[in-house]
Amino acid sequence: MSDDLFAPKIPEGVASKRPLADRLRPQTLADVTGQSHLTGEDGALRRMIESGSLGSMIFWGPPGTGKTTVARLLSGEAGLAFEQISAIFSGVADLKKMFETARLRRMDGRQTLLFVDEIHRFNRAQQDSFLPVMEDGTVILVGATTENPSFELNAALLSRARVLTFRSHDEESLAELLSRAEKTEGKPLPLTEDARASLIRMADGDGRSVLTLAEEVWRAARKDELFDPDALVKIVQRRAPVYDKAQDGHYNLISALHKSVRGSDPDAALYYLARMFDAGEDPLYLGRRLVRMAVEDIGLADPQALVICNAAKDAYDYLGSPEGELALAQACVYLATAPKSNALYTAFKAATQAAKENGSLLPPKQILNAPTKLMRTEGYGDGYRYDHDEPDAFSGQNYFPEKMGRQTFYDPPERGFEREIRKRLDWWAKLRKERGER
Repeated sequence: MSDDLFAPKIPEGVASKRPLADRLRPQTLADVTGQSHLTGEDGALRRMIESGSLGSMIFWGPPGTGKTTVARLLSGEAGLAFEQISAIFSGVADLKKMFETARLRRMDGRQTLLFVDEIHRFNRAQQDSFLPVMEDGTVILVGATTENPSFELNAALLSRARVLTFRSHDEESLAELLSRAEKTEGKPLPLTEDARASLIRMADGDGRSVLTLAEEVWRAARKDELFDPDALVKIVQRRAPVYDKAQDGHYNLISALHKSVRGSDPDAALYYLARMFDAGEDPLYLGRRLVRMAVEDIGLADPQALVICNAAKDAYDYLGSPEGELALAQACVYLATAPKSNALYTAFKAATQAAKENGSLLPPKQILNAPTKLMRTEGYGDGYRYDHDEPDAFSGQNYFPEKMGRQTFYDPPERGFEREIRKRLDWWAKLRKERGER
């Protein structure tokens, strides 16, 4: 691989045929859009360069946010040799060769920035192979991943690298990329204002995608033709979702989904779930929301609801899209048709409030362990009654702090499984009254 930051000069006729996204690749960190928290004047990367203390890093973020580009520019501005490999196409032999090249270069006084794309695809043993060369300074590792590093990368590797998060492009930065594209092409995009907004939404935060879509529009446009949103959809063969994952569309639909589940309407719940899938919502986000519904709106009225939602999330992790989406749909219908109760949700809120209001009260001494003689002398554990030795396996002791008195937070309704819990609580209350709380 070449040490040069940029590839050899390409003949003008050939260069003009390069994809627009490649031709608009930033030439300095200052040109990078959408990542000012990293590349801006006060950004983390800018501070590292100015301090001269560049260390190994993991770039974590969605596709099309500039991870590869920033790594290249970083090596140039820091005066480092740039080497790039992809975990998809490389193995241990390639890594060894790369490390040896970096060692030889270091003997000549020049350090190497090794950019590893899709680093999460390396197995644990391959990831461990980076540790020695990171520790002795043979390479400064910059790994790029779209997956959560906490789950996909070795703890040992993470302990030696700083994780920097790349953000999806917002509408403003995507609009800036389109303006740059128009300046480069020397002509405006043949789109109405609404169609331009639709094209930005179609890109879904991906800078490379928005430029590719713009290129498709220019290729398709005839002289003096102007595309509206409907025509744009036909040209690029991509539906424009009336949805924005960071704005009102997102919150409106997730609210509609949650309330449809709470209202025991499986058909409406499925409709809104499908709407969010179709708009490109992260299925695991929807899985997390279904788990939330299971504990907030069903609770112990059907304890299986939480089990099924977690299983659906695991099924999606295992199957991926689109097969895994059916598991989430199954969980959604289960929740919508389950008996509803927010008794546990309400009880926990009340218990939390009581904990804040009453401070650090000592539990009754009879239920405290007494591992030392001093604690036994102080009465710890004195008078404790072992419930399994009592009639009905119930002693009726008081477990609340004496200064607080008995409280009732959980009041299950006569629905679903909580009907059985209600019977148990009433029975224990009867026994406690008969025997007298101790």
